[in-house]
Amino acid sequence: MKNGKAEGGVVLCLGRIYCDFIFTGLERMPQLGRELFAQDLELAAGGGAFITAAHAVALGRRAALVARLGTDALSRALEPQIAAAGVELAFLDRHPSAGPQVTVVMVEGDERAFLSRRVDRACPETLAQALAFPAACHLHIAEYATLAEMPDLVRLAKARGLTVSLDPSWDETLIRDPEFLDRCAGIDLFLPNWEEAHALTGRAEPRSALQALAERFPAVALKLGAAGGMVSMGGASHAVAAPKVRVVDTTGAGDAFNAGFLDGWLDGASPRACLAAAVAAGARSVQAAGGASALARTSENGAEQAQPSPETAAG
Repeated sequence: MKNGKAEGGVVLCLGRIYCDFIFTGLERMPQLGRELFAQDLELAAGGGAFITAAHAVALGRRAALVARLGTDALSRALEPQIAAAGVELAFLDRHPSAGPQVTVVMVEGDERAFLSRRVDRACPETLAQALAFPAACHLHIAEYATLAEMPDLVRLAKARGLTVSLDPSWDETLIRDPEFLDRCAGIDLFLPNWEEAHALTGRAEPRSALQALAERFPAVALKLGAAGGMVSMGGASHAVAAPKVRVVDTTGAGDAFNAGFLDGWLDGASPRACLAAAVAAGARSVQAAGGASALARTSENGAEQAQPSPETAAG
């Protein structure tokens, strides 16, 4: 495995870019035929590829965004945020047909509701160039929908010597694909949340689902939200509890988790250390509205740093 930090290797983050409208401070979720007012609204760059890349950069790792971005007004409005994150943009494919991709997020306490519009085609024209980039060390696929559209993606990345990770990213239709796990063959690191793991394995308990997925993938990191996370690598499993922090919005917390785990994993850290870094990154993310917004707040105001409490589980 190439060492991303020590050798300056770049993590390629592939997926869709969304314009997130995040409504917070709701007393309840909207009802049909009735208007509801939120206390706050945040307009943020979203999508797992960008959020994971931004958090990776914040951890000191080079990351490049491999994605399509529209030329409409909403898409253009995201460019300053994307650029400010320090993500490498050489493989950003700008095209009129790529946008707008919009997600409306409604946050009520710990609950969220989403309404999204996405374009049909995710594959950027720059993909082959990105995979051939000599400095690239790893490909992170931010959603299974992207892999379903490009079934040869893992093979192409492996042919270039890249390791590959995947976040399933819940899709109501695709998560039921009976060939889902078979189409993920070759993935080195699988990064589901509990809802996805439950749907894919049919197991009723996180540890059982983790074990089932570990039979398919060399490394599995399972996100458990406020409960932290679990990992299975090398025949052993570990759990890390989440720290107590003020939760503003959990949008993108799983993508931040991915960045934290990848950062340790690419450096060859222990599974438990990788998971602790992942949980800490996720906890940092939820302290602001928008998946990468907490990073700007941390740099400007010195936001609270999350310190997870590790609990090791028997393998």
